[in-house]
Amino acid sequence: MRFNRSSGILLHPTSLPGEFGIGNFGASSYHFVDWLSVAGQSFWQMLPIGPIGVGNSPYMSTSAFAGNPFLIDLNELVALDLLEKKDIILTTNTSPNQIDYEKVTSFYLDKIEKAGRNFLSNSNDDLKNDYNAFCQKEKYWLDDYALFQALTMQNPNIDWTMWNSDVKMLKQKVIAELEKELAEQILIQKFAQWIFDRQWKRLKAYANSKGIKLIGDMPIFVAHHSTDVWKNQELFYLDSAGNPTVVAGVPPDYFSKTGQRWGNPLYNWQAIKEKKYQWWYERFKRLFSLFDIIRIDHFRGFESYWEIPANENNAIKGNWKMGPGVDFFKSVNRKLGDLPIIAEDLGIITPEVNNLREKVNYPGMKVLQFAFSGSADNAYLPHNYIHNCVVYTGTHDNDTTRGWYEKATEHERDFVRRYCKTNGHEINWDLIKLASNSVADISIIPFQDIMGLGSEARMNIPSTLEGNWEWRFSWEQVGPDPANRLYELTALYGRCKADKLNLL
Repeated sequence: MRFNRSSGILLHPTSLPGEFGIGNFGASSYHFVDWLSVAGQSFWQMLPIGPIGVGNSPYMSTSAFAGNPFLIDLNELVALDLLEKKDIILTTNTSPNQIDYEKVTSFYLDKIEKAGRNFLSNSNDDLKNDYNAFCQKEKYWLDDYALFQALTMQNPNIDWTMWNSDVKMLKQKVIAELEKELAEQILIQKFAQWIFDRQWKRLKAYANSKGIKLIGDMPIFVAHHSTDVWKNQELFYLDSAGNPTVVAGVPPDYFSKTGQRWGNPLYNWQAIKEKKYQWWYERFKRLFSLFDIIRIDHFRGFESYWEIPANENNAIKGNWKMGPGVDFFKSVNRKLGDLPIIAEDLGIITPEVNNLREKVNYPGMKVLQFAFSGSADNAYLPHNYIHNCVVYTGTHDNDTTRGWYEKATEHERDFVRRYCKTNGHEINWDLIKLASNSVADISIIPFQDIMGLGSEARMNIPSTLEGNWEWRFSWEQVGPDPANRLYELTALYGRCKADKLNLL
């Protein structure tokens, strides 16, 4: 699917300002939508919004369907008389520029549990009816997720493969008994998802009313400790104990000399096909109820993927295995129609991967930070683009543009200065301009680059487990100039209507 010439900002909601130690769906998210509108933007792109997993990563979620409860605006729980104002005062010190996940996790779990209990015992009929309607509508994934979370809380820091064998192997009689035993906690988990969904749908409606579409992120793989693997063990390559026999990753590349061993269990695509891709169909259906456009992370894995033996400590010793290919996407399209999808096609890309992307007509990605290490034939240089692509200055896996430039080789620094006709003093705005005036249908800029921040604002360093996903900003850091400056570039290069500042 082709997109109109337009642009947007990459910013995960957790990075927004907020009084609870982490960005959420409160006032600051609406302010950000307003900022996007003033800046002439058409998209807000974010990372996966599911419950976080190992290393606080949104890419290692405990569910491919659920929402991250830490994004809930607790002020609404006060407005609904489910909490008191004193309940949501964060008494421990937190940084406005960094998330302390240990503090946030403890704080949020306590508040959601208290609000959930109050809801179950005291809530009004209108709210209960809305809650019941949500539970019925999302039953496909919600029942299993709520039970899985209740079991995880009962067995903290223990993988599901270490649970009681009957629970692990989904013996129905035992599962039914657990559903009775853990009934209250299960309902609290459903309550949290209902509140998340309620707030999200309101935010999405507001963004859409301002002409802003939301771009979500679908990781190709799921975490081993997740509802999805526990409840669908036959769809993954697992041994008799439920442990992965092979895991996902990528071979050595730009980001790592030993490759990236992600550790996710790999799909048994033959088993998935025999079930007519139903789990995937439901996953797409859920995500497109939340977002206007989806970016599929690691698109190349649908053509072929890197299979690593589970007993290997890194990704060097692996093999390429065939993915489901075009048959998979044709099957999804038959059920859901022509979907607005962006294909993340970075890394080791073969002609076969390009052929698959072209057959399904998804725009690929171009990253400007990759453009200056070679010569004029580098595929990431704008003069080599086709229209049907999305250009980024960098992604969540890259350093900020300023940080990249400060660490770049002299060849890269010289090349980018000459290419942009600049002295490099504002290299972030040089690359923003380069992305904006390119022929790419969509230009996406990480918010850190709009702010001109350095490596201290980096979101993630691939192949590392600590210190990632923590960056936040405050509105005082932004100031009034970047929105107008970005609007001018966006209007000058035809990515929005020039109806302000007497442009054009």
